Amino acid sequence: MSVTESPGIYVPPAPTRRAAPAGRVRLVPAHARGRGLPRWLRRTSGPVALVALWHIASVTGVLPAEVLAGPATVVSSAARLIATGELQQAIVVSLGRAMAGLALGGTVGVLLALASGLTRLGEDLVDAPMQMLRTVPNVALIPLLIIWFGIGEAPKIALIALATAFPLYLNVYAGIRGVDQTLIEAGRTLGLGRAGLVRHVVLPGALPNALVGLRYSLGIAWLALVFGEQINATAGVGYLMANAREFFQTDVIVVCLVVYAILGLAVDMVVRTLERIFLAWRPSFTGA
Repeated sequence: MSVTESPGIYVPPAPTRRAAPAGRVRLVPAHARGRGLPRWLRRTSGPVALVALWHIASVTGVLPAEVLAGPATVVSSAARLIATGELQQAIVVSLGRAMAGLALGGTVGVLLALASGLTRLGEDLVDAPMQMLRTVPNVALIPLLIIWFGIGEAPKIALIALATAFPLYLNVYAGIRGVDQTLIEAGRTLGLGRAGLVRHVVLPGALPNALVGLRYSLGIAWLALVFGEQINATAGVGYLMANAREFFQTDVIVVCLVVYAILGLAVDMVVRTLERIFLAWRPSFTGA
């Protein structure tokens, strides 16, 4: 008698296998599914459509050349300025001013944020004056800057430094004070002293805010540069724009505006690259 036939002995039936499906269906995450046009094409379609509308309005006479030159005229003027070397020289001068002002203002803003964010005494001494000064319009300080520094390069760089210091101060200060207290307690549990906590916990935790502040400061640097280069400038993109304004050359003005926009986009891409490098540990939402 087999085991299965023995009385009083229960043998469970052998497990049955499910039939394998004829074809496997691969699940694709939602963010990896195709969405028609490539992303780079979708991102460039907006500016291309805007330029096309601008060209059509210029050709049909809806937008007179006296009001705004057409894209063809602007491209021709840009080629002429590049051929003579004026545009390259102006870009180098303006970029140097912006970076010098950002380096000065950013250094001061970060140091003040560290003093205010890491110590209560620093907060009491620094934060209130910074909150008052940041509400003062930077353009209103131009007469004082001219009196203090003359009409050379110093007031231009000082104006950019003042404009860029406050965004970095606010964001770095908020980043330091926004570090999770649980991480601080974990660091103390692991035996980190005050210096170790600042180096390994507080500063890395404040880095995302610091990079956001850097992006804001870079954008404001170009705005301050436009005003700064109106102070008796003899070179730079703002100087080209001021000369074009005197002779009603809207094509040159548009070229200068496009240069400002391209420079701003270029430095913003640099900051985005820094974010990808230094914040690779942080998962982020990339859009639905």
